[in-house]
Amino acid sequence: MKTGTGRVETRARDGAVWKDFMMDLDQAVQVARTAYAAARPQSAGWADRARRVMPGGNTRSVLQFDPFPFRVERAQGRLLFDIDGYEYLDLLGNYTAGLLGHSPEPVLAAVRAALERGWSLGSVHSDEVRLAELIVDRFPSIDQVRFTNSGTEANLMALAVATHHTGRSKIVVFENGYHGGVITFGSGPNPVNVPHDWLILPYNDRAAFEAAMAEHSDQVAAVLVEPMQGSGGCIPGDPDFLAALRSASTRHGSVLIFDEVMTSRLSVGGAQEQLGITPDMTTLGKYLAGGLSFGAFGGRDDLMAAFDPRRGGTLGHAGTFNNNVASMAGGVAALTEVLDADVLHATNHRGDDLRDRLNAVFADHQMQMCVTGVGSLMNIHGIAGPVCCASDLADADDRLKELLFFHLLAVGIYTARRGFIALSIGITDEDVDRVVAAVESFCVA
Repeated sequence: MKTGTGRVETRARDGAVWKDFMMDLDQAVQVARTAYAAARPQSAGWADRARRVMPGGNTRSVLQFDPFPFRVERAQGRLLFDIDGYEYLDLLGNYTAGLLGHSPEPVLAAVRAALERGWSLGSVHSDEVRLAELIVDRFPSIDQVRFTNSGTEANLMALAVATHHTGRSKIVVFENGYHGGVITFGSGPNPVNVPHDWLILPYNDRAAFEAAMAEHSDQVAAVLVEPMQGSGGCIPGDPDFLAALRSASTRHGSVLIFDEVMTSRLSVGGAQEQLGITPDMTTLGKYLAGGLSFGAFGGRDDLMAAFDPRRGGTLGHAGTFNNNVASMAGGVAALTEVLDADVLHATNHRGDDLRDRLNAVFADHQMQMCVTGVGSLMNIHGIAGPVCCASDLADADDRLKELLFFHLLAVGIYTARRGFIALSIGITDEDVDRVVAAVESFCVA
């Protein structure tokens, strides 16, 4: 396995380029990309091959970065190994789905046992009931739950419940919000979004929200919100803002949906338990099946009754793999054998420590960078902060993030190109020290 020593020396020179030799940031980024590509000929060849048969060379756009992503050969625990022989400490955690790390033994054993009994059953089975019971027990807002294949599907189904239940059409969402590939609200219109009647408001702006609800009070079916905007930059929701969403939704008869696909990891009962705010519905996904494909939506009993013909429900819910045996068995193992309150607390405490220390490093070196987030979830930004909403990122310098991204790769640390970090439970205090030291070396290069 390559130790990365040569890459560190190369990158140290790259990092010095834009400071010591007065090159501009655009040139520095290009130097970093060139050094990265030269060190990974095998990944480069596979990228060329992939582009011939997949648009962009991938089938998940977030994984792409220039000049090409390294190609993973195997993964174990908290580590990734690429086909060019490099080892990486995985701080990305598959965008929160990898909370348990790679191939956690209890999940692996449960999935193997389930597959030995048969898969693609086309029938109900016991593990889906066990997993449903575990989820209902964990989350205050969920009386009943249904499974999907992803968080995207979970949010689509929750919105269907809300519009059906209220007979209304408008959906309140927030700038920079992300609720799946077809429910995302960035800097402009998204042509792949599903055609709901969206009412897009600024995040953490209580006054704007209350004014919009007053104007459209009899038209809003649902308020869909992340307690912390994840893909939008790990921007925490202000508790007073989130409480106002609860109050106004109750007052106007709208369905409040907490998208906890990411934030459910912040405690056994998710962000809603921490905040003391109970939404009408909750959507889940990512890590809850131990790293396998998973999504779920659930909520109040009267809302979920829409799927129960015995109670007069008329909604259908299709999905060949909603209750697939691997994800159901993996979820039961994850929630019964791994993810207890102590494990989640330790991981989130470690994340708070990392974020605080990185912010101190940036401040000490007067770098125009900061880190936002909650617990084990965080995002590095190319701006000094504070960051409370999307507009606060308007002047952020993306080139600083890219230079840091390549610097970290050079010393064997993998984050998202956009600066996103999601710690797994296997990350240690020593790993945190290593990351802080790597960022310190970037700031002084």
